[in-house]
Amino acid sequence: MKKIILVAMVAFGLTTVQAQQREKGTVEIIPHVGFTISDFSGSDAADNGAVSSLKFGVGADYYLNNRWSIRSGLNYETMGSDVDDTITGLSYVTIPLNANWHFGKTRKWNLNFGPSVGFLTFAESGNVDVKDAFNKVQIGFNAGIGYKFELTKKLNLLVDYQSMAGLTDASKDFSIKNNCGSLNVGLVFKL
Repeated sequence: MKKIILVAMVAFGLTTVQAQQREKGTVEIIPHVGFTISDFSGSDAADNGAVSSLKFGVGADYYLNNRWSIRSGLNYETMGSDVDDTITGLSYVTIPLNANWHFGKTRKWNLNFGPSVGFLTFAESGNVDVKDAFNKVQIGFNAGIGYKFELTKKLNLLVDYQSMAGLTDASKDFSIKNNCGSLNVGLVFKL
């Protein structure tokens, strides 16, 4: 009887391990929302405070094997800073291109990193349109960590933290770069 229980437990454990792993060519679509905190850095950033905003978008993971995937997507997010009680908000459509490493027995954890490009859609400082004072394109470096909770074989809940460090100046006239971090929740649909 002990052997039967042991064999059943091992078999159950193996099927659980296989349930989360993805094969080469698997595609997952991930609509998500998040809460972002951002500020400016750089030699002209002075003493500035953080601002918060909501972020939303859709991502996709293309699996190269059961450990690695390429993640990209389209996000709408507002970055900026609070300087002397004047909030500067810069809204971007961003496109990340991240290498995504899935780890752990069931590959529920992931670490990701890579470049992103952001296209400025709106810029306001103290209720004044300042879009002409900012660069239309922003290049950044992303890094993040996440965990998937399996809901069904084809549906997971993803909770992750993503950070972005601006590599190019946001402003045309000053040395300031966007930095942000966001806590996100998304649904992962395996196609």
